[in-house]
Amino acid sequence: MKIVFSRKGFDSAAGGGASPIVDGVPLSLPIPAGAASNTSYGALGLGGHAQAASRGKLGEEDLCHHDPMFTGDGTCIFGQVGAAQTHLANQGVGEGDVFLFFGLFREEDSGEPHHRIFGWMEVERIVHLASCGDEERKEFQAHHHPHALAMHGSNDCLYVGPGGTANRALPALRLTVEEGPPSLWNRPSWLKRGGLTYHDRADRWLRGRRLKSVARGQEFVADIGRRKAPREWLAAVLEDLRAS
Repeated sequence: MKIVFSRKGFDSAAGGGASPIVDGVPLSLPIPAGAASNTSYGALGLGGHAQAASRGKLGEEDLCHHDPMFTGDGTCIFGQVGAAQTHLANQGVGEGDVFLFFGLFREEDSGEPHHRIFGWMEVERIVHLASCGDEERKEFQAHHHPHALAMHGSNDCLYVGPGGTANRALPALRLTVEEGPPSLWNRPSWLKRGGLTYHDRADRWLRGRRLKSVARGQEFVADIGRRKAPREWLAAVLEDLRAS
């Protein structure tokens, strides 16, 4: 089994700022559309938040890359392409694996930027858009998913399965250590050097169960196999994400 720490949403490079926490709920702002999209920030009810986070550069009418997409029936549809998709494929990510979506947020009271987990998906199905049939593509076009509206690359894929977003910004879902910086994470005791892709350098694994996460990159894969400790940690995280 694999856990994928998947970076998504606004940051200083994509969007210009951190996503907000509003009335205790983390609201991940999709990045601005770089290719096919017919979904605006306003259509998602995020126009004002996008405007504030981007310091006025984005607003109600601007199109966004609505991905990962969480549908009303408890399904998540997530698209990946290019080098990031090649990495997922090379790591053997597939059915039964779990994506934990994280991003940059601001604490509601202090405004402190930090990384936190805001959503999840359990993979049930992978759709290779270059080879899927018209009916399968239309299924996702009906949701206006940007990867289904137009190919983003030759290895464009959709990952589909049960998923959702956090209803509360619980402290346990925060990755960043107290007082930051955002890239300095608390790490679970089971996660050690060699156990997370893109994080092989020894100087990233610090004392006190801390991890200096890479500045860029989208998909970080931990192959946990059948180990008990990471499965128990994941179960606790999913319970917190599902908490009402």
